[in-house]
Amino acid sequence: MENNEIKKENVNTEETAIVKQNILDLGVGTKELQKIDPAEVVIISVREEGVGASGKLRKIVCSVKHPNKEEYINISAIKYESSNKIAQAGLWIKIDEDGLIQKGSALSVLLKHAGVLFPRELAGKKINTSLDEKGYLVMKCY
Repeated sequence: MENNEIKKENVNTEETAIVKQNILDLGVGTKELQKIDPAEVVIISVREEGVGASGKLRKIVCSVKHPNKEEYINISAIKYESSNKIAQAGLWIKIDEDGLIQKGSALSVLLKHAGVLFPRELAGKKINTSLDEKGYLVMKCY
């Protein structure tokens, strides 16, 4: 494989047609990013996922069922109130010195907002969504 080729090992449904492609021969597409309106969603499943090349950074990803979409949507960020302002943060796994989820982290805010103690208990919960600055859905925790 040449340096200018990319290999997709874990392709999602939008990338299944491109398994191996010469990146230098790709043009600009004609399709706009499909926007999804904010709505109440149901969390179907929760998983831990490594981020980055090393996978050492970990985050929580919730697969949700949106009322206007057939496929599940993955959401790994929230909007919440902090210091009288609306903030946004990813669901990074931050562990405190006692080996528990760090109090005040975005993940702890989501757990408290959903009324659960453990991330696995999020499955089955309903939660409202909002759009971030780029138009992606985030969970609304305020």
